[in-house]
Amino acid sequence: MEPAILVITLVCGMLVSRIGLPPLIGYLVAGFVLFVLGIEKESLPLLQELANLGVTLLLFAIGLKLDIRSLFKAEVWAGSSIHLILSMLIFVPILKILGLIGLSQLTSLNIEQLTLLAFALSFSSTVFAVKVLEDKGDIQSLYGRVAIGILIMQDIFAVLFLTISKGDVPSVWAFALLLLPLAKPLIYKAFDRVGHGELLVLFGLVMALVVGAWLFEVVGLKPDLGALIIGILLAGHKKSSELAKSLFYFKELFLVAFFLTIGLNGLPSVSDIVLAALLVLLVPLKILLFVYILTRFKLRSRTSMLGSFNLGNFSEFGLIVAAVATSKGWLPSQWLVIIAVALSFSFLLAAPLNATVGNIYQRFQQRLVRFEKQPLHPEDRPIAIGNPRFLILGMGRIGSGAYDELRNKFEGEILGIEHKQELVDLHRANGRNVVKGDASDTDFWEKLDHAPNLELVLLAMPHHAGNMFAVEQLKKLDYQGKISAIVQYSDDADALRASGVHSVYNLYEAAGAGFVDHVIHELLQASDKTTLEEQEALKPSTLNNVS
Repeated sequence: MEPAILVITLVCGMLVSRIGLPPLIGYLVAGFVLFVLGIEKESLPLLQELANLGVTLLLFAIGLKLDIRSLFKAEVWAGSSIHLILSMLIFVPILKILGLIGLSQLTSLNIEQLTLLAFALSFSSTVFAVKVLEDKGDIQSLYGRVAIGILIMQDIFAVLFLTISKGDVPSVWAFALLLLPLAKPLIYKAFDRVGHGELLVLFGLVMALVVGAWLFEVVGLKPDLGALIIGILLAGHKKSSELAKSLFYFKELFLVAFFLTIGLNGLPSVSDIVLAALLVLLVPLKILLFVYILTRFKLRSRTSMLGSFNLGNFSEFGLIVAAVATSKGWLPSQWLVIIAVALSFSFLLAAPLNATVGNIYQRFQQRLVRFEKQPLHPEDRPIAIGNPRFLILGMGRIGSGAYDELRNKFEGEILGIEHKQELVDLHRANGRNVVKGDASDTDFWEKLDHAPNLELVLLAMPHHAGNMFAVEQLKKLDYQGKISAIVQYSDDADALRASGVHSVYNLYEAAGAGFVDHVIHELLQASDKTTLEEQEALKPSTLNNVS
């Protein structure tokens, strides 16, 4: 049966991706198909274990990329708290009205049960949102960072509920976890020594699943919370990004199991499907509420809308809350299936909405701008780049080298763009003209000031997708100058040339040629030195001294 599960999952994922939807929708459909074929979730315990691993690694990966200071920003902690409270205040009356008009599943619920249901429906999906952000390359964008911060706050709310609902007081040893930061130097030393191969992957799995999930579970806390906190602890290390990339495909594969398990929860009745569809109508209310709240914190209407659409769905944590509630008899058991179907429907709605959110914003831009508060958030103001002749996107080693070469002839006419603030500060300390921005993020191009004298753009970002995206944005800006780019693979070079890039620099080919040039240069220098020494030795005075 296992081969059939793999084949059905692959086929559903491929079919869905062919029509422009995220493959995860296909995995949900595959779960329903498998259930129809008579496969029950209980018969696949390994699948549930893999699903749990996927969520754990997801939270660990989020922690690796998270700046803990972002959670203390008002738009994150206050925005998430206000949205949770207002959502529950709005959802409870709506659910009560649906019960009064004859929906039997809601008629028998009291106010406490309706409040619990509203609490479960107020969450947004971390798995879905992060997956969409990664697919769009917007994980480091302002709206992406705000959305992830809000999701983490929601996850914390859910974890607190789950911890309290267990009825078990965490072990007194839980306080010992407060000492984890003291172990940071030792952990970082081990991080330095694991290298870049399979030991790095194994180190990441041990940190996420043992030091994080298992250790927290042992002392009575939620395992996923442990993975998140350990990820945050490692986020400051220079290899944290490399570790996240190394674990990426493990996380993606295990999350396939997560979406399958949702579909395997069972097929609902017709009335359950109708109710689930009606519950999905709450999603637009969640989106509008997020847009309004985020604009109150002085974010641009566009940033607020993109972040809100990313959060416009129901959550796997809501499903977990429902599972706990039904297991304890707080909600009728049928609600687990109803929320699972509503979750699936919300993903089906959210996927095309997130794919077209840019067009939707353009259509309603004039109305949405009215909600903006001035002055705008410091991170959401227009990016002033002056009037450079040369623009370098990506100030890593290659971008920095290109900047220094150009500076020899064109001092004061170059600008570098870098998305990491610590690197921006370092470049400025070294006398380079660099501003913070992420050229793989739509926000950057939306906020970019016009530079009429720009002659050359150097694409020095490490990811091909980011460079391709930058080329597309330059075309939209009607840029008429030259474009150069770096690539790692020859097929990427062909794609860049086809998109209009004038010159492409293949890192591996150029590195090989550069290495040979360097070796020949060294050999010639050594040869010249030997010849000079031989000539010196043949001089009469030298010969006399020898004799």
